Amino acid sequence: MNRININQCEQFATKDTSLIREILAPRNSEVARQSLAEAVVPPGCRTLAHYHPLTEEIYYILSGEGLMALEADSMVVVPGDAVGILPRQRHQIENTGEAPLVFLCCCVPAYEHEDTVECASLL
Repeated sequence: MNRININQCEQFATKDTSLIREILAPRNSEVARQSLAEAVVPPGCRTLAHYHPLTEEIYYILSGEGLMALEADSMVVVPGDAVGILPRQRHQIENTGEAPLVFLCCCVPAYEHEDTVECASLL
């Protein structure tokens, strides 16, 4: 079935340390080439800087506020912002607010720990 309710999805930590719930992915649906997850970064925390050799991502901010680093650039992100991340682009996101930073993460191909490479901090 390709209808999944987020409340049925268990949260787990990704290699970059964000907490995610995979909403649709090859692991839990018939979707074969992409994944959609809700990611949460707690107040005062940041993900590890990293890149994905194969995966293209979109972060879509739902709530909270943060600072997004993409290669040498950084930008404030707020609800309604979307950030496109190309394969091999180093990136990192930090929660700069007092509430959880919550965003959707769309990945093509689907997210896999093995496609995450840690690098030096960007923030």
